[in-house]
Parts: sequence; C-alpha cells; structure tokens
Amino acid sequence: MNHDVKITDLEDRLRDMKRVLVAFSGGVDSTLLLRVAHEVLGENALAVTAVSDIHAPEEFSRARSVVREWGVKHFTLKTDELDDERFISNPENRCYFCKLKLFTMILSLAREKDIPVVLDGSNADDMHEIRPGMKALRELGIRSPLQEAGLTKPEIRAAARSMGLPIWNQPALACLASRIPFGRAITREKIQRVYRAESLLRDMGFQQVRVRDHSPIARIEVEKEDRIRLIQDPAASRVIREFRRLGFYYVTLDLEGYRSGSLHIAADANQNKKGG
Repeated sequence: MNHDVKITDLEDRLRDMKRVLVAFSGGVDSTLLLRVAHEVLGENALAVTAVSDIHAPEEFSRARSVVREWGVKHFTLKTDELDDERFISNPENRCYFCKLKLFTMILSLAREKDIPVVLDGSNADDMHEIRPGMKALRELGIRSPLQEAGLTKPEIRAAARSMGLPIWNQPALACLASRIPFGRAITREKIQRVYRAESLLRDMGFQQVRVRDHSPIARIEVEKEDRIRLIQDPAASRVIREFRRLGFYYVTLDLEGYRSGSLHIAADANQNKKGG
C-alpha cells in the first residue's frame, strides 16, 4: 500500500471525527497531520503547542509560524516538567509521566472548547520502538490517526514532500531531557548545556545531531556521513573548545552515529544483568 492510499484512509478517519484538537509540535509527523486535518475539516481542526524548558525555543517559533500561515486556530500551554519529581528523577518510563501530564492538560482544554477528539502525531513505526509515553496516550483515549492509517516515518516524509511541505526532511525532534541517561537527575542546567551544545553543532552545518550528557563526558551522535568532517580540524578543535566551556571535560564521537533511543542500550544491558 503506497502513502497516497494511506493518506486517503487518514482523510476518511479525520472526516469522521468532525472536530479535532491536534497536539502540534512543529515536527514532520504533527505538521502532516495538522495539514491534512485542516484540509479535511477546515476551521474544525485546531492546534495546541506546549511551551516548555525541555524543548528548544525555535521549535515553538516554527510551530507558531506554520499555524499563522495556514490560518489555524492555535492554543499554547505552558508545561512545567522540571517541577515534577517523577520526571526529573529520570526513570526509564520518564516519558510516561511527561505525556500523562501534558495530555491531561490538553484534554482539559479540549473539553473547555467543546472539542471531542484530541490527536497526536505518533506514527506506525513508533509501535516498534520503546515509547513509554504511548501508554499514557492509550489511558487517556488520545487518537493517533497516522498510526491508525499505518503511515510509517518514510511514508510521512514522502507525503509531506509531495504536498510541498518544507519540513518534509526536517531532522527528528525529541525533548532535550532525552539526552540525559536514565537514573541521572534532569536539571535546567543540564538541559541548557545540551541545548547550547547541539545549537553549536547545527550552526556548524550538522543537521541531525544529539549530544548525550554522560557528565563529564559528552557523547556526540551525528549522521554517519558527517562523522569524518566532525573529527577533522577545524571542526574538531572548535567543538572541543566550546564543549569544555560548557562544562564537558571529555568530548567523544559515537561511531554508530545518530539513532533514536540510544540511551536504552545501557538500560537494557543493566536490566539483563539484574535478570541474569
């Protein structure tokens, strides 16, 4: 089944929902979902974006620009994950507490505005990854129509490209707390340090990046084709110098390159040791 057939399925599902509130981060998935919902439902497709210290500020700016361009009614919610002890203690199911709190707030807004259905942008590939936050979505009755229509990440990017959405090849987004190994406390200082480190790398032309904060070590993930450029001067010397100013004593490059959820490797290994 190609993505055109799945998009038609998505359109039918959205049409049946009548009026929806889309949790809109400005990433590829939620942008495609909002675009299709807006085309199908018009003013009955509304958007809400969380403003939080655990997300890069430019993500909100991009999201706001999109809804203004499309004329979509847009709400914002200020969230305070760093005031939640369950979250900042950084357990392996950290995302569950984050999503539970966020979508409880979104559901309250939806009820206030008489919107019967809340949507998120989870896709079909997310079902095969470790996603504790999806448990919260199921418990709260949040719909994930991209997932329901069977749309995978590559299909979503292809559909976004065919629709002329400039974000079709935008790097994957994830909250900044995902850079800190499980069990290590999440602080505003660490969040800001990771943000500044990744901003430096993007300013240097590296698009898909993660800086994992194994204090005092920084473990950098970039696309495999970018690894050589990063370890050569002048890039390497600049990164080392700037990262040390941020408080990292050692700066390392992950030879496997960028991949989602790399911090789960250590967590799984520790779990296997306990089980053995």
